[in-house]
Amino acid sequence: MECCIASVLWCFVPLYLLINFLCFIFADADLTLLWAGLFGHRPENKLKGLVVWVTGASSGIGEELAHQLARCGSRLILSARREEELKRVKRSCLECSDLQDEDIRVLPLDLLERTSHEEKAKAAIQYFGHIDVLINNGGRSQRSLCLETSIDVYQALMELNFLGTVSITKQVLPHMTQQGRGSIVTVSSVVGLAGAPLATGYSASKHALQGFFNSLRTELTDFPNILISTVCPGPVQSQIVQNAFTEEVLKPMAAAGNQGHKMATSRCVRLMLVGIANGVKEMWIAQQPFLLFYYTWQYAPTFAWFVTNVLGRKRVQNFKAGLDADTAYFTKPKSS
Repeated sequence: MECCIASVLWCFVPLYLLINFLCFIFADADLTLLWAGLFGHRPENKLKGLVVWVTGASSGIGEELAHQLARCGSRLILSARREEELKRVKRSCLECSDLQDEDIRVLPLDLLERTSHEEKAKAAIQYFGHIDVLINNGGRSQRSLCLETSIDVYQALMELNFLGTVSITKQVLPHMTQQGRGSIVTVSSVVGLAGAPLATGYSASKHALQGFFNSLRTELTDFPNILISTVCPGPVQSQIVQNAFTEEVLKPMAAAGNQGHKMATSRCVRLMLVGIANGVKEMWIAQQPFLLFYYTWQYAPTFAWFVTNVLGRKRVQNFKAGLDADTAYFTKPKSS
């Protein structure tokens, strides 16, 4: 009898590992998040009727969040600097959902104007009477070499991506602790877990967010119904590259480059909403081979350093040669 059980196990275990390996090859998110997508709560059920405040809602991931949340039946507060773009997003949300005009509030917000954040948060809370979910999505990226980058760029990145996000969070968090529930979801990045060339300041700001929210989560153990979640996307189709800082604060990007190899924004946002609906504390969202990069850094950091150095050198070479930085891993540098 014991021999039969042992034989079955010897057959089952390799098959189980093979199935998981094949699933991982085609995975576009961490296994916890994918499991929640298959067997967990559906966003359409969990997020319906909730009040969600989205920053950075005028384009890219923020705009797609607004659309999908509207279709889920969430009531929305949309914030960014560009009020006309927010109004455009609101109109498209009303067109693609059953929401009424009063279910969406446009609330212009500049993350750099921290003295205005208390007033903005009060306005957001007063409009619907409460906030269920805050999604910190506002921020800018970077495409420049450290040796060529002004210190002002680093200051601007930390002021916007880190301190602006912390400031809004600190205005909303007391409200959530008072009501005893809520979710604070912050869009970080793969470079918030591991560094990458051409993004030293951006990576630093995302590492700061990871450290802040990981620490905050442990401070809130007396509030088990408050979710602190960080989202770490890999390359996603959005306007973040077009709006990236370069070596000078006011110098624009020359070109955004091809985004065809990146994950569709709609897929990234769908996975985010699955994570929010199921209380996932950290989400890794990326297509292969980028998802493998997350796991390598987590479980084999020495090997990850070796791979990062090889690919990083190639990316820097291509950047100096004038090639698209975001496709540099997949192209050869021009010969001189």
